[in-house]
Amino acid sequence: MGVRLLKRKNRFITGYAGLRALAVIGVILYHLNPNRFMGGYLGVPIFLVLSGYLVTDHMFHAYEERGKYDFKSFYIRRIKKLYPQMIALLWGCSAYILLFQQNLLAKLNQIVVANLLNVYNFWQIKNGQSYFERFASNESPFVHLWTMSIEGQFYIIWPLVIFLLVKLAKKKKIIFWIITVLTVFSALEMAFLFKPGVDTSRIYYGTDTRFFSLGLGAMLAVFWPTWKLNANLEKGDRRLLNIIGSVALVGILLMATSPIFNPQKAFAYRGGMFLFSLVTMIFVGVIAHPGSSWNKWLTNPVFSWIGSRSYGIYLYQFPVMIFFEDKVKDIADHVILYHLIEVVLILIIAELSYRFIEKPFGRIDWEKLRQFLSKALNFQANHYQSKALFATGIVVFILGSFGILKAPTVKAENPNHSELATQIKSNRNKQLKKNKKLIKEAQSKKKKSATSKSKILKQAKKAAATKPVNKDFEKYGISQVDLQLAQKIQVTAIGDSVMAGSSQNLQKLMPHLIVDAAVSRQLGDTIPLFEQYKNKGALNNNVLIGLGTNGAFAPKELDRLMQIIGPKRHVFWINTHVPTRDWQDQVNSELDAAAKKYPNLTIIKWHEFAGSHQDWFYDDHTHPTTAGSKYYSAYVTKMLVTKGKY
Repeated sequence: MGVRLLKRKNRFITGYAGLRALAVIGVILYHLNPNRFMGGYLGVPIFLVLSGYLVTDHMFHAYEERGKYDFKSFYIRRIKKLYPQMIALLWGCSAYILLFQQNLLAKLNQIVVANLLNVYNFWQIKNGQSYFERFASNESPFVHLWTMSIEGQFYIIWPLVIFLLVKLAKKKKIIFWIITVLTVFSALEMAFLFKPGVDTSRIYYGTDTRFFSLGLGAMLAVFWPTWKLNANLEKGDRRLLNIIGSVALVGILLMATSPIFNPQKAFAYRGGMFLFSLVTMIFVGVIAHPGSSWNKWLTNPVFSWIGSRSYGIYLYQFPVMIFFEDKVKDIADHVILYHLIEVVLILIIAELSYRFIEKPFGRIDWEKLRQFLSKALNFQANHYQSKALFATGIVVFILGSFGILKAPTVKAENPNHSELATQIKSNRNKQLKKNKKLIKEAQSKKKKSATSKSKILKQAKKAAATKPVNKDFEKYGISQVDLQLAQKIQVTAIGDSVMAGSSQNLQKLMPHLIVDAAVSRQLGDTIPLFEQYKNKGALNNNVLIGLGTNGAFAPKELDRLMQIIGPKRHVFWINTHVPTRDWQDQVNSELDAAAKKYPNLTIIKWHEFAGSHQDWFYDDHTHPTTAGSKYYSAYVTKMLVTKGKY
């Protein structure tokens, strides 16, 4: 369908600006709200497929037309295009970190050097810097730059690969199959290396495991060269091409918004990203064809503006979010407003970067540069703009350089060795050891007849006067009678890191509490865990849930969980206090709605109780400190003994 006929020069395909715009919008939406826009990260494979196609197409055109390729010009163009904004970003962020966020200084020098050498993705793998960790107080503003290193490596190595293929393999058919083998191998490697429950950084950042997106673009360039596509199509062929493009775009949008592409689940790695890249390759091919209408449909002023600035937008979006969210702690109260402010800041900085860095340095004109410096350094003339730009650049360079040079003297704080992390790890080990005994106890007590609540209350009042327990907790808002009742109540608790940080206090107050709490848990992941406890008879009549810190959940997931627990058990759900994340109110609203639907569900209003006590929390404003943990445990226990079953 038009891949032969007349040869023509490489043409600028304006529709690709629209595709880049869609890709960068998806990435921004993902970074703003990874739970709601779960597939937004797939914007990156779009960039990779485009790079693979355009670079390979350009090289084949040169070899076919001139029999050689100008490596020097290619590398100079890439350096001019990529490095000015990259350097501005690295030094600008380094200056900001030095002035306002020095907890990010550690290893800053390594990060800068790794990015300049295009090996940052390898550095991230070695240093265990997960792309999906959004709670660490030392979260890096550079974590998204892994993809720039992969592209940089591609630009360095791929011209040499094509040179060897052209000289040794010679025939396009052989070259195509060699690239296909490399592409399929990359996708298979990603699939085989994925292990459920294991950090995905190695395969998410790996050049070898992400090559397939670039490879698919390169494959397209072999059999679908832009300079051989025939614009004079029959009406039926044109319609078919447009339909294929429509189906591909719908597929891209559906995949980018589907929960099945959750980047921490198996499908994304075991074929999902490859499938997305394959559909993207088809759409890229359709846009490239001059007989298709898709190039025109994706060409408009808005897409052209975003697309032409997509590199700067991609570079600056994550630092803006990290720096903004570090200073603004009540994001959950003003979600739309704050996200709008972040987007506006990103676009303004990207525009300034495009005008004053990408455009002038991307096409370096030494005469214009000399004129600029002459104006900036001429103290007798009023060239204010030139002087302001020059002065700003010098200040940022000095501050950024000082931050980079200071970095080696700053000791990196290992988040795994923090007070909270140490406490969670210790608590987890104690949970697993103690639960074996408690599970046997729960299984045996199910066969015994229950004691009436009134009798238990009477016994608790007597014991409160004669044998008080945990008196040190009374100052945290719980009475001695409630502390006595807590000695009797049986509860099974399942939660995330917030509960994990307080499990030792919860078990001290409630000795018969089975608690299973661990970091990074979300509701969907824990449903099988509830089933396991139920099947082995360890799901007590009181079920305590502490989930929602790490993201929102679908109402059907909550319904599924309530079905598993059943109507005869009383469910207590601790609502979420995570003011720095926009899903806080969504989670708590879902819980309030569920409480109206299920009579056996009680919401423990921890968010409302603790909201005015920020001194109860660590710097993340989410996990209770040592003192906050006691308030948390006393409050939760009081709710359980007041409304729970005995």
